[in-house]
Amino acid sequence: MAEFLDQEIKYLPGVGPKRAELLYKELKLKTFRDLIYYFPYKYIDRTKFYSISEIHAQMPYIQVKGKIRSFESVGTGRKERLTANFYDNTGSIELIWFRGIKWQKENLKLNKEYVVFGKPSQFGKRLNLVHPEMETLEEQQLKPAGLFQGYYHTTENMKKSFLNSRTINKIQLTLIQLAKGKIRETLPARLVERLKLYSLEKSLIAIHKPENTIELKNATFRLKFEELFFIQLKILALKHKREKKFKGFYFKKVGYNFNKFYTDFLPFELTGAQKKVIKEIRVDVNRGTQMNRLLQGDVGSGKTLVALMIMLLAMDNGFQSCLMAPTEILAQQHFQSLSKFLDGMNVRIELLTGSTKAKERKGLHAALKSGEIQVLIGTHALIEDVVVFKNLGLVVIDEQHRFGVAQRAKLWKKNELIPPHVLVMTATPIPRTLAMTVYGDLDVSVIDELPPGRKPIQTMHFFENKRGQLNNFLRQQLAKGAQIYIVFPLISESEKMDLKNLEEGYRHITEVFPDVKVGMVHGKMKPAIKESAMQAFKRGETQIMVATTVIEVGVDVPNATIMVIESAERFGLSQLHQLRGRVGRGANQSYCILMSSYKIGSESKLRLETMVRTNDGFEIAEVDMKLRGPGEIDGTQQSGIGFDLKIANLGKDGEILQLARNVAIDILDDDPVLQKEENRLLLSYLMSSKETKFSWSSIS
Repeated sequence: MAEFLDQEIKYLPGVGPKRAELLYKELKLKTFRDLIYYFPYKYIDRTKFYSISEIHAQMPYIQVKGKIRSFESVGTGRKERLTANFYDNTGSIELIWFRGIKWQKENLKLNKEYVVFGKPSQFGKRLNLVHPEMETLEEQQLKPAGLFQGYYHTTENMKKSFLNSRTINKIQLTLIQLAKGKIRETLPARLVERLKLYSLEKSLIAIHKPENTIELKNATFRLKFEELFFIQLKILALKHKREKKFKGFYFKKVGYNFNKFYTDFLPFELTGAQKKVIKEIRVDVNRGTQMNRLLQGDVGSGKTLVALMIMLLAMDNGFQSCLMAPTEILAQQHFQSLSKFLDGMNVRIELLTGSTKAKERKGLHAALKSGEIQVLIGTHALIEDVVVFKNLGLVVIDEQHRFGVAQRAKLWKKNELIPPHVLVMTATPIPRTLAMTVYGDLDVSVIDELPPGRKPIQTMHFFENKRGQLNNFLRQQLAKGAQIYIVFPLISESEKMDLKNLEEGYRHITEVFPDVKVGMVHGKMKPAIKESAMQAFKRGETQIMVATTVIEVGVDVPNATIMVIESAERFGLSQLHQLRGRVGRGANQSYCILMSSYKIGSESKLRLETMVRTNDGFEIAEVDMKLRGPGEIDGTQQSGIGFDLKIANLGKDGEILQLARNVAIDILDDDPVLQKEENRLLLSYLMSSKETKFSWSSIS
């Protein structure tokens, strides 16, 4: 019973060794289990028939009954195509094949009744169906009645070997027939009963061959719930295990440094959101367990200031802190801003990057080991074995998705017995559903207020014909002393063309604004030249910076108040939002102008409309995930909790995910180590799960 789904698909009737090899190579399908969990991406109603006179090119899929009147073969070899004149009593339509012509000629018969299924298209005035599915009327009538036919993703290589969606559908029907009575339940009976779920066997059969819409809906719900439930159970069990296993340092004392900074050095009044987050962190560092907290907040929301105050809290309790950033530019920026905050206080803060000279590095290592350095800012240079702390109590990781799991683990292990508290910061807003999965074992804090005095950025969308209006607006702003970013796309597939556009854009700007100093940066420049251009802009020596997305995460220029994004339709939503975050850093009103051509697709239009409508990073992230899917969102590939969703969609299944999480919490609250008889199934799943790598999950 247990081994049925573990059999290799080469033993399934209709597959065989050659097809099995291709299915593994193209789709990584090796066992019956892999195949039965390869779900249709859509369903077509195969009960409806059209007459040929009703068909038009805009229809998605149609099914007709009729006969072939004649064949015509055009061209030879690879350029050969076969056309058939297919008719019923209302008219005729062309059937066209570019592949498998020999088979069609040998097997299709004139004046025999066929059922033809496909997507209509139009060439000239003639309607046609390219590579339609065909079967004789007798074959169609012998098929078991079922409302929907599942459609499966296939690849070009599979289609060349006649392994198309229809063939996959036939193979799946063979498998579910054999599987009846052999699929074991994976969820406890009480849970299935309580939530009124279909059994696993019924769900897997119905997902491939639903008899009606209710059956399809129930099967889909059961399979989505199970997929999301096991992810949540795994994450929450690991979190529980980590909290039980790892003690944490106590930061009980709110001492001189924290209080001195708060009363005398705080640059502005903390927002309510910042105060709330500091309270949440203070509770964490006083529980005796290691803190693992994710701090989310848009660019400029004050995350770094919160991190600094927790570093001072660590210092008051006799601990060192470090902050790891993904790039030298970001590390230097953090070092400069934290040094400015601490100017006048007796705190030693240092910077360690790949560029730090050997002699200076040696001195830093010694001062770190002796405890003279209280705060160390750096890049991945911090994780080198030679970097030894006296008493590391707090690790702050900025933009953590840019670091590999193993890199973060090395930093986390700098203390042998008790690991440091970990605060992960990100300016990339993470949709709620993604946060519950990728970062499900971290506690989440959100800074959703901008510091006082900051004005929301005004975003506008202009088409190319408004170029003159844009230039007039830029002239007015330059006259007021503003600085401007003008960003061009640089997409790797067309880099040469994009660089040409960038250089032409630069020339155009210098011609339109002859009295203005214009700079240019892009990723192909030597680092020293790029850095020099960025610093000149920061110092105000250049008023306009023409750039590619290298400025997406880069220097902080409070005087830059205008962001013009050229060909904005070519950027993703999160990138547009990150670029917009480069302005609005000071007290003056800032603007983001999205330039696009008239010809833009519906998705591009939605992205630009979303940017104009809202500055809320979380709303933008939700729209982004619905458009792109969770796998494309930063961070999912390095989560350490590998999950490959086969049916659930984090963009659409938030309610099912919340239910799955709540059920997992209830079960673990009642039975933390899953020892009760009713939870044995769940324990065996966790024990057998390949992705449950406890050592990785511990460092988020």
